[in-house]
Amino acid sequence: MRLRLASVTCGLLALGAGAAFAHHSFAMFDMAASKTLVGTVKDMQWTNPHIWVQVLAPDEKTGQQVEWSIEGGSPNGLSRSGWHRNTVKAGDKVEITIHPLKDGTHGGSLMKLLVNGQPVGGPRASGGEQGQQQPQQPQQGQ
Repeated sequence: MRLRLASVTCGLLALGAGAAFAHHSFAMFDMAASKTLVGTVKDMQWTNPHIWVQVLAPDEKTGQQVEWSIEGGSPNGLSRSGWHRNTVKAGDKVEITIHPLKDGTHGGSLMKLLVNGQPVGGPRASGGEQGQQQPQQPQQGQ
């Protein structure tokens, strides 16, 4: 009886483990490429498991303003590197460097951010690229 209960419990835990790590995949981003956008913040969502920054920036081909959805780190991790809920606000002028989406749509993973010309984050914000300040991104499989 105990063996059966233990087996069922382990099986249920194994089923839930995949969901716990599902949001940490960065496979949709081109981690070998970077793109810098200069624009205006439309909105910033300080939410778990990752923050989101909506940026209006001109399209390279048409010059028309397009909205970019940029995924950042977790609020907890960003708080430890100097960010807070009001670090980025609607209307702020930003220069934001991202790993773009592989499919070419307007989005990416946050690498580096300047708000009104000032860098955001501190040494803990570095994601491994020397000299860049960026939110820590979890590696796939963590």
